[in-house]
Amino acid sequence: MVSGSAALPVPTLERWEEITGHRLLERYGMTEMGMGLSNPLHGERRPGSVGEPLPGVEVRLVADDGALAAEGSAGEIQVSEYWGKPDATSSSFQDGWFRTGDVALVESGRYRILGRQSVDIIKTGGYKVSALEIESVLRSHEHIAECAVVGIQDDEWGERVAAAVVPRTGGAVTLDALREWGKERLAVYKVPSRLSVQETLPRNAMGKVVKPDVRKLFASED
Repeated sequence: MVSGSAALPVPTLERWEEITGHRLLERYGMTEMGMGLSNPLHGERRPGSVGEPLPGVEVRLVADDGALAAEGSAGEIQVSEYWGKPDATSSSFQDGWFRTGDVALVESGRYRILGRQSVDIIKTGGYKVSALEIESVLRSHEHIAECAVVGIQDDEWGERVAAAVVPRTGGAVTLDALREWGKERLAVYKVPSRLSVQETLPRNAMGKVVKPDVRKLFASED
């Protein structure tokens, strides 16, 4: 039982294991390069991790300044192999390494995905914030069934952390209550300052949340 295509929420992994008795095998890859990182087929499958590079695959993390990310720091995932795209533009590469556009960090030898640079890394008040990290915390709220976190342009903060949520049946979520709850679990600059309550979240044909469409939800409410 394998999970891919999007980051696997830890509550989903735990619930799946509770129902089936099997822990999902979470992996990381892209159409352009195939599968690059994986938890072990036999061994510990760590929640929130996509594991280690597969045999024959080299991976590195690169900081914004182009240098290798320091140990324990986040950086863009870059891979030394890029399959089936001989006409790819040079912007896809850095020193011969394929730029995935995904940000991760290494914890105890395992890679943890923080999200896509373009939609999941929010720059607010001088901080870089992972939308996936905030979403993981929000999913533990008793009244939230689904959520998606995005950055909304803001003149003062650069971007504001905004959350679109689908309440559980019979539940209610307000911004003030969510912020009070969030401050007990997140650094204050990670707590959403914008909230949109929805019946469903915009998804594509594969079921993945479409973050640009989530941003539009807030534009329509301004």
